[in-house]
Amino acid sequence: MTKEISDIVKAFKTAQQEGREAALATVVKVDGSSYRMPGARMLVEDNGEITGAISGGCLEGDALRKALQAINQRHNKLVTYNTLHEDDIEFGVQLGCNGIVHILFEPIDPTNPNNPIALLEKLYLNRNDAVLITLFSLINPVGHQPGTCLYFDALISDGSITDNNLSDNLKKDAIEALTQKTSMFKQYPEQQLTAFIELIEPPVSLVIVGAGNDAIPLMDMAALLGWQITIIDGRVTHANSVRFPKALKIIVGKPAEAFAQLIPDERTVFIIMTHNYNYDLEMTQLLLQTKSRYIGTLGPRKRLERVFSELEDRGMTVTSHQKETIYGPTGLDIGAEKPEEIALSILAEIKAVMAGHHGGCLRDRESSIHPRPVQIIEEPNNFFQNIS
Repeated sequence: MTKEISDIVKAFKTAQQEGREAALATVVKVDGSSYRMPGARMLVEDNGEITGAISGGCLEGDALRKALQAINQRHNKLVTYNTLHEDDIEFGVQLGCNGIVHILFEPIDPTNPNNPIALLEKLYLNRNDAVLITLFSLINPVGHQPGTCLYFDALISDGSITDNNLSDNLKKDAIEALTQKTSMFKQYPEQQLTAFIELIEPPVSLVIVGAGNDAIPLMDMAALLGWQITIIDGRVTHANSVRFPKALKIIVGKPAEAFAQLIPDERTVFIIMTHNYNYDLEMTQLLLQTKSRYIGTLGPRKRLERVFSELEDRGMTVTSHQKETIYGPTGLDIGAEKPEEIALSILAEIKAVMAGHHGGCLRDRESSIHPRPVQIIEEPNNFFQNIS
């Protein structure tokens, strides 16, 4: 789950406690270029408080007004922003993104157990991949917009779809998204609806093996990204909540004892940085048994080669596949020297690996930053649609 979703759920709970109403704004489709892609969300409270973002800041002003309208009118509203033209300035937003952005505004009814925020909150309950389905109509933009209406994962299916045939088709497409591990769009001509079938993966679980001072900025930056953090160290004087207040879990003990308390999954990554060679050696042997895609080791390459050599002396065969999951020295080559710079380098490399990228300069890309849809839906030339 993204940090944005987590922040929105928390902000809505606070708004409820203080008696405020709110609406959820979601980017449901983009044609061409845009700062934020489908799935970007923003919560707008009736006092003007905003959590999250649907653009680089250029749409938020008008989106605030649309969200307040949705709250007052108590029905979902689809608004299209056409930024393909050079006359953006007359609307006071000056986007310059050269794209068409479709945003759905949904007032939140807390009495509805399957309201959009309630469906988002279900992502807290486990670390499984999940699908959120948002239905909207581009054919009839001023008509009924069902909105965020279905949560689906391997164990749970919740939502507010009353059309059984549509519900069955949505669940079938949700299974396809889970299987292919990708978000997608589907058309349902009979209902004149488009579905944004959004795959949402659990947050990265970062296990930092080592509670030295250089692990603190790593924790701080990872927390800013919304990652779940576990600290492991053999020293109770170092591994404690005073030094690591943003850690979800702190484990103190020898490598085998600590490893036994972990439940790693495919979104769990590790950084070994105790500066204690024997501790690192034992932990590396254990972590190579996991299915982690990223195990980073601090220190020079020769140190890692020594680890491999000693593991082989112990009778352990380190396969080429296992070696591919080890990143040592850990981090991208950005000239990092200070602990904060090293933390930035490490987290950037983890993000690149988990996203299947290589961490190069964007200016060197020949293709667009984000994948483009195969078909571009023709839209009217006006900048705002459905402004009433």
